[in-house]
Amino acid sequence: MLEIVILAIHVIAAAGLIGLVLLQHGKGADMGAAFGSGASGSLFGASGSANFLSRTTGILAAVFFLTSMGLTYVTSHKPQSGSVMEGHKVEQPAAPVPAPAKPAETAPAPASPKNSEIPK
Repeated sequence: MLEIVILAIHVIAAAGLIGLVLLQHGKGADMGAAFGSGASGSLFGASGSANFLSRTTGILAAVFFLTSMGLTYVTSHKPQSGSVMEGHKVEQPAAPVPAPAKPAETAPAPASPKNSEIPK
């Protein structure tokens, strides 16, 4: 039960972390605001969004880290119910393969004729 609760918190923290990272402006966004784009004063004000989003991102990153460590601890200390080979079908060894047959012996090559036997 504890593993399910930690896993649910972990997934929620991961989704929230992804969302917050995607909402944040890059470092170059402030330069665009200086030239009149007006995007920096949208929801939280010019500097309020950076503080709120970065603080919330840091908190969710810490929660994600702690739930990762918690899941590692819980799953590594889970009692084992039996052998890892439990339920594994043991196969019988195959019939022995017969040794390859010996090749038939070949007749020896005829001896070369001697010089005196060669007709001239």
